Amino acid sequence: MLLPHSRRRFLACTGALLWAGSMTDKLQAATAGQDYQIVAQAPLPGSSVEVLEFFSYACPHCAHLAPLLEPWSRKLPAGVIYRRVPVTFGHSQWSVLARAYYALEALHEANRLQEKVFTALHEQQINLFSEDDLFDWVQKQGVDRNKFIALYRSFAIQSKVQQGDQQAMSYGVDGVPTVIVDGMYATSPSQAGSNAALFTVLNELITRELTLKKHR
Repeated sequence: MLLPHSRRRFLACTGALLWAGSMTDKLQAATAGQDYQIVAQAPLPGSSVEVLEFFSYACPHCAHLAPLLEPWSRKLPAGVIYRRVPVTFGHSQWSVLARAYYALEALHEANRLQEKVFTALHEQQINLFSEDDLFDWVQKQGVDRNKFIALYRSFAIQSKVQQGDQQAMSYGVDGVPTVIVDGMYATSPSQAGSNAALFTVLNELITRELTLKKHR
């Protein structure tokens, strides 16, 4: 379901403001163990900062966060790499959705359909856990059905799902949404206190790591 123009514009502005808020007092007060967890003692190598969003289309909290994450991620500064990682936590139904994400990503359709998948599941009550219903829905969105199915069932996509689960396990991710900054910090809306506070914490961590990497 497409959002009204005024609503889309509001969310886009909100995303910009969420990043612009990185200099606020609250941001400067982000505290390890309270607003975020340290999951590694060293950042990832290289000059860029990687931001991983662990999520599932099945998660209602992820659905609520998605309209804010999308505009925020588009405003990230140079040197920041943002990636989504769908997780399954061993649930077969979640595996269907994780494979669907990677198949859409391979077809360069994931960004366009990200919020639409959440809407279909959580608002329109379309059973995207069913492969037949999923394939029908994807086709209705203008995606080549045969190409999608071939990718969805491919070994490469299944491997990506397994790698995503392994990565989540390595960072100690036990719930979604969870965001990992540069392999070192983990936070979530529940830990930060709210969706808005999450972005405040993320902005600080990203700014901190970008600054440190410039001087290493």
